[in-house]
Amino acid sequence: MAGKEKKSNVLAANPLLAKIGGQRLVVLLVIIVLFAFFCIKSEAFRQYSTILSILDYSYYITFMAIGVTFALITGGNDLSIGTGMVCYALIGGYVVTKLGMPVGVGMLVTVICGLLMGVLNGVLVAILEIPPFIATLCTMMIARGLGPIAAESMSVTWPQAGTPQGWFRSLFKITIGDTKYPMGFLWIVLLVILMTIILNKTRIGRYIIAIGSNKEATRLSGVNVIKWHILAYVICGFFTGLAGIAYAATFQAVAPGTGAGLELDAICGAIIGGTSMKGGSGSIVGTLLGVFVMSMLKTGLPYIGQQANMQQIITGIVLIVAVFIDVIRSKKQK
Repeated sequence: MAGKEKKSNVLAANPLLAKIGGQRLVVLLVIIVLFAFFCIKSEAFRQYSTILSILDYSYYITFMAIGVTFALITGGNDLSIGTGMVCYALIGGYVVTKLGMPVGVGMLVTVICGLLMGVLNGVLVAILEIPPFIATLCTMMIARGLGPIAAESMSVTWPQAGTPQGWFRSLFKITIGDTKYPMGFLWIVLLVILMTIILNKTRIGRYIIAIGSNKEATRLSGVNVIKWHILAYVICGFFTGLAGIAYAATFQAVAPGTGAGLELDAICGAIIGGTSMKGGSGSIVGTLLGVFVMSMLKTGLPYIGQQANMQQIITGIVLIVAVFIDVIRSKKQK
């Protein structure tokens, strides 16, 4: 027993481990192991284009995951982000392609749609006190139906790269000569740093964490719990709107009725990264690392002959393991 305690103290005293965090370090090692495994098993995986594919997938999932981290920290959830992301991209694309508005206006509309859905989710959960699972399940269905209606049940093609309004795609990927560069990764890094500061160093983050830790005690201490609880879902909606832009920039066209299930990848990424489903704790850096685990699996499994059905099974197993780890961690903290 003393040996284990001494080992724990040694790990805690290590500046690198203290900075990264135990679970985040494990997730980082998992990413490295997965990458090495896929490289060994598939020569085709060892291509620069594969890295671009991993990053393309990670952009919109990371945006959703950052946002849903705040909802999870409050002890809630947001199941609407997957279909919502596609819905907002459809509406924004319709504004550009059908109404003839500048692409910047379409991007703004996409984000505003996310914000409005975030407000709605926040009101349903914080004011009406509907369980987050039920509230966001309902808004997920609303988003699934609203997108096709707004886009007249047709796929929407945002301006292509090389066209006058196709500049928005260069926010995530630019081509210089014959080489493509993942500019979106820079936005991911900047936003992860910004939201880490907001979560750990500002009143917004402190109150959101406090709500997830003990909502009633937070209310009794004089904090406007409803205000900050709604804000957590507004942040989630904002990042889902950003995910809609990234999704539109990644794919040639946005199709109605898609997006279902992508919310699970984002939620799974957040949980793998150390965000507790019970609320009260979370890490934006951990969320990013968790998303890269999901991205590595989604991109790498087809290279070793695993088709979509097996990918879903493996994703489900990964989520079970992540939730089990969260349960064990919660018991140890009691």
